[in-house]
Amino acid sequence: MRVGRQSFMFRSPQLKPAVYLRVNIISLMDYSHLLCEIDNHVAVVTINRPDKLNALNIEVIDQLSHCFQELEDNNSVRCIILTGAGEKAFVAGADISEFSEFSVPQGRALSAQGNEKLFNKVEDLNTPVIAAVNGFALGGGLELAMGCHIRVASDNARLGLPEVSLGVIPGYGGTQRLPQLVGKGRALEMITSAQMINAEQAASWGLVNHVVPQEELIEKCQSIASKIIRNSPTAIAYAIQAVNTGFEEGRDGFEEEIHLFGEAFGTKDFKEGTMAFMEKRKANFKGS
Repeated sequence: MRVGRQSFMFRSPQLKPAVYLRVNIISLMDYSHLLCEIDNHVAVVTINRPDKLNALNIEVIDQLSHCFQELEDNNSVRCIILTGAGEKAFVAGADISEFSEFSVPQGRALSAQGNEKLFNKVEDLNTPVIAAVNGFALGGGLELAMGCHIRVASDNARLGLPEVSLGVIPGYGGTQRLPQLVGKGRALEMITSAQMINAEQAASWGLVNHVVPQEELIEKCQSIASKIIRNSPTAIAYAIQAVNTGFEEGRDGFEEEIHLFGEAFGTKDFKEGTMAFMEKRKANFKGS
């Protein structure tokens, strides 16, 4: 395991004309399929398999799981942007060759382990995750984007769950999260037809929050992140927990909200936020 930190200038491939940003790379592990850049409390994680349209396989899922955990444990990171390398795809599905010969038990394990390691994990992170959907988001790619807290799409994005065309169903939360976002009827139309929708339609259905030209995608996500990081990390974590609870079977989201609202009063961030408001100054939240 290598621990390192360095600062350097890099050209953002999705900002045109060329925009150079100063970034700090903090690496606790070497990731063969990921790039991770951290600057001003915002981490940008890039799935780096452009020759495979950033398709997910078991190794990529494992690396994403470890990377997200590292960022969650890093108190300096207050927002994460997830995207795919290149201009063609966010994630164009799963690597079908990995599981084409799987048995029933292996298929169940693939779904269960993937959800535990990555898809549910992203949704339950205390650190907000913004999916920068640049191009195709299909199958597991759309499921990964739906696990993120906020979704921003480039104007060339195409989104879909084509699994039934392969004789299988979405296995990484697609049958559950898609109806939550777009409604049962639209979700079933997308799933049973295996058709893609474009970015504008995705926005009109509530599947993505914003649509921007591809060259402005990361800039838009950074703009959203800059607003998030001004606020209390503790309160944001509580808010994510409360919202997620409302979608969990057998749990009362209102009761969780009451509980976490009360818990917030015992935090240093609450004391800092209220004091800053009364003193008419900018709050300096520490996340505690």
